[in-house]
Amino acid sequence: MLRRAWQSSMIAAARSPRIKHFMQTSRATSFLADKYVAGKTAADGVARARRLMEEAGIRSSLFYMGEYVDRLDLVEENVAQKLAAVDALGATTLDIHVSVDPTQIGYQIDPSLVQPRAERIARAMAERADGRGGVTCLMFDMEDASVTGPTIAMHDALQDAGLPTALTLQAYLRRTEADMAAQAARGSRVRLVRGAFAEGREIAYTTTPDIKDSYRRLLDAMFSAEARAAGFYPIVATHDTALHDHAIAAAEAGGWPKGSYEFEMLLGVREDVARALAGRGEQVRLYVPFGENWWPHAVRRIGEYPGNALLLARSLLGG
Repeated sequence: MLRRAWQSSMIAAARSPRIKHFMQTSRATSFLADKYVAGKTAADGVARARRLMEEAGIRSSLFYMGEYVDRLDLVEENVAQKLAAVDALGATTLDIHVSVDPTQIGYQIDPSLVQPRAERIARAMAERADGRGGVTCLMFDMEDASVTGPTIAMHDALQDAGLPTALTLQAYLRRTEADMAAQAARGSRVRLVRGAFAEGREIAYTTTPDIKDSYRRLLDAMFSAEARAAGFYPIVATHDTALHDHAIAAAEAGGWPKGSYEFEMLLGVREDVARALAGRGEQVRLYVPFGENWWPHAVRRIGEYPGNALLLARSLLGG
């Protein structure tokens, strides 16, 4: 209950224009941007991605920040920035891997705006990737439960059109077991996250033990023989080392070689764990945000990991 209340308060803080303005203009909190964000431009994001690959063999998924927008000019700016990231990555040997939220590209204004814009980004990625190696992927992030169904439908439509796409599913939602089975049968690329939103018990698991139990069950499904035969690609997106161990054991038991799945973590959160996994020969990717609108992203990281609140409190108290 306390965790849900904490997450709810952090989500409210992420969406408050007044709080966002204060935090993004306060010198005391600028360290949060340095911790969780690669920089302001696509070039900054690519530079950080290049360093991660060169230093630790860690791959990246670039994400231009700017969720829950309700103005068309902001939607177009978000699309332009995603395309800039595609172009910048395409000029390197790095993966052309970019993440997108449906609310970034028009969902709050008009849901019909979203798929054409997502398709435009995915087609640009496919054109850039023609003849090159590596992973090319437009990763659909998952937002609150009201957007889950439409996000899955959009992913499936682009996948059916032969475009390079992947999907995020959330372990805390009760529906995810069925959604995961459907995506495994499709041979999709799926990123499994815990889920950072606060939903009711009727649709979500609300305690940490229940969410972890759900995550383990979903890992077992992701690494099943049936999923492997269908060409499914598991992406284990958590910072929980016990869940990492569970995933590795499931992969070994199911005959999944290293490189046929990957781990994903967040820039600025337990990067020592990411580097340790990469050092063990696992394929690891970091979610690398860039842009000026950094507060909503940073405060959700604080909401997911309450221990990070100490960093925020110390900055606001001047110490």
